Amino acid sequence: MKTHYWVRASSSSDFSGILPQPRSGHTAVNIGKSKIVVFGGLVDKKFLNDVTVYDIENKLWFQPECTGSYSDGQVGPSPRSFHVAVSIDCHMFIFGGRSGSKRLGDFWVLDTDIWQWSDLASFGDLPSPRDFAAASAIGNRKIVMYGGWDGKKWLSDVYVLDTISLEWTELSVSGTIPPPRCGHSVTMVEKRLLMYGGRGGGGPIMGDLWALKGLIEEENETPGWTQLKLPGQAPSPLCGHTITSGGHYLLLFGGHGTGGWLSRYDIYHNDCIVLDRVSAQWKRLPTSNEPPAARAYHSMNCVGSRYLLFGGFDGKSTYGDLWWLVPEGDPIAKRMVASPSEVILDSMNTTMANDSLTGAEEGQIEGSAVSQLQRRLEISVLHSHSDKIIDEMEDNEFVQMASRVVGEGSVGKIEALRDHWMKSTPMSITLKELSPLLHDYQRLITRHHIGKVGSNLQLAKSGFSGKEAFQFYHFRNASQLRMNDIPHLLAEYKVLLSAVRTN
Repeated sequence: MKTHYWVRASSSSDFSGILPQPRSGHTAVNIGKSKIVVFGGLVDKKFLNDVTVYDIENKLWFQPECTGSYSDGQVGPSPRSFHVAVSIDCHMFIFGGRSGSKRLGDFWVLDTDIWQWSDLASFGDLPSPRDFAAASAIGNRKIVMYGGWDGKKWLSDVYVLDTISLEWTELSVSGTIPPPRCGHSVTMVEKRLLMYGGRGGGGPIMGDLWALKGLIEEENETPGWTQLKLPGQAPSPLCGHTITSGGHYLLLFGGHGTGGWLSRYDIYHNDCIVLDRVSAQWKRLPTSNEPPAARAYHSMNCVGSRYLLFGGFDGKSTYGDLWWLVPEGDPIAKRMVASPSEVILDSMNTTMANDSLTGAEEGQIEGSAVSQLQRRLEISVLHSHSDKIIDEMEDNEFVQMASRVVGEGSVGKIEALRDHWMKSTPMSITLKELSPLLHDYQRLITRHHIGKVGSNLQLAKSGFSGKEAFQFYHFRNASQLRMNDIPHLLAEYKVLLSAVRTN
């Protein structure tokens, strides 16, 4: 099994266009090999119903103008998250989900050739409303859906949809049945539906693996579940994870797992576990660098030999980042340097259109010798370099960023940009922001500290520890920043700006 690399997606080489906004609980389905369609989700208690598409061949993100059936006065399904979505040919079928505290039971299809929504609720009897169910395609005609949560109880029913007749049929399953659950994953492998994890009625997160037979008519098998206990390094109990099929492997990523349910005790995961379909065992996917932040309720899609990760939630933050997971030898992997903690961010050439940090560019720029020496000696001696510090209104990058954040012509946009950075997190800072942020950081130090009191600063009174203070003052430009410098730069900036405003 090849070693894989995590690489943050880059708008300079991976795609252009309008990226989807941050979200979790959304769906993202492959339409053949041509595109990925992202629908719905949740961010900051707001439920979404937008459609954003990644055109794989043209490396373009766009938002199609959809037509067709209406709900709640707008085209297409109402806003929702934690629904199921499955593609059959050029069609994306949507069922259920949640909007606020309401579980949904409506049924929709989007024709991605003409971007037309159709409301299919009138076609026969539908499954009961639910969220956190899981579904998978059976060949190129049928869809199977299992489990979920209806607001009162966990479900263990199995429904099969014929996408030609648009009829749902509840499958009568004999023998042992898995415990009811939601937040699990299902995927068809050959003639069997594999189901893993989820949260059960008793409360705990589960780590069991089951196989369902009897879904292929030609096999004439009696539908029945079998619990599988495979050798190898099995994943821990998980909920809200993804399982993506790629070649001989099923790749499991992310999810959360504790004895609670979305509680502060939840532990989120970011490791990659592979189910080897040939040897029928669990394996850890060898990765040579640090993975994205742990998360659940994200999406993971297979694009050739690559995987594309988008969004998710970690109990505190909703993500809008895009990551590639690629095998060694892939051109994208060449962007990585030996150690991700030593990755250099090229703020001039690499940007993200959706306000997320991106992966490193090729090569490594040598860091400031003065700064490195200061770090090793744990000192913060400052020498004024006011000759390179320019006024805010003459700093074109700073002014342009202020206009981008608060709008052209806005009054007080400089302080508004600073307020924006005060509220930002390291994950929300874009590459375009790094250069103006660094310059403003240096400007504040020069103007409000060195310019007034010289280099012998009373740093502790401003909230700094002394030996860690102003460690980025001597950086010539943002290209000298490493990935793990971003949180420290932002933290120092916030303390610095607070001290300036207080004084």
